[in-house]
Amino acid sequence: MATSGRAGLVALAACVGVWLVNSGSGETVRPPLPSPAEALSGQASYAASIDPLPGSPPVRIRIPSLRVDAPLAGLGLERDGSLEVPPPARADLAGWYRDGTTPGASGTAVVAGHVDDAGGPAVFYHLGALRRGASIEVAREDGRTAVFTVHAVEVHDARAFPDERVYGPSPRAELRVITCGGGFSPRTGYQGNVVVFAHLTGTY
Repeated sequence: MATSGRAGLVALAACVGVWLVNSGSGETVRPPLPSPAEALSGQASYAASIDPLPGSPPVRIRIPSLRVDAPLAGLGLERDGSLEVPPPARADLAGWYRDGTTPGASGTAVVAGHVDDAGGPAVFYHLGALRRGASIEVAREDGRTAVFTVHAVEVHDARAFPDERVYGPSPRAELRVITCGGGFSPRTGYQGNVVVFAHLTGTY
């Protein structure tokens, strides 16, 4: 299991759905989940992919169809090897794995964010509603914005998470955007993760 894959899995599985637990609405209010039709297929098209960019740290992520426009903070590893998570008090903040691929560069970049907090929905609450063909924009320190096109949206149980498929290396510039999701238990929280797969198709 790759370091970045293990880190992302451990950190995101720790999300507990604070808002759902505190509001007592865990059985009736849930973030959206992708349909099976949005899953990665063997015929996923990369025809529109462009050459990777040089590495540059990201500063902001925008998902126009979900009205997401959030700053990005670099996330490192905890002492146990798990990935740090954005501060729980910052519902508007997402993070990227700063020791891995930078979004737009060759390889698989990872962005993570909370689905909710004690006050309600957080930055990636609606991530499961994203559909194939949607755009994700990542503004970078070099002044370029990397534009990714979604080619799959999936939900996975944490106990059977496909690490290699999600976090494995790629010769293309790819992006994974991840939050908690799937089944929910008031005692242990979310049982899995929503994962968005996207590839670089433009810059401006």
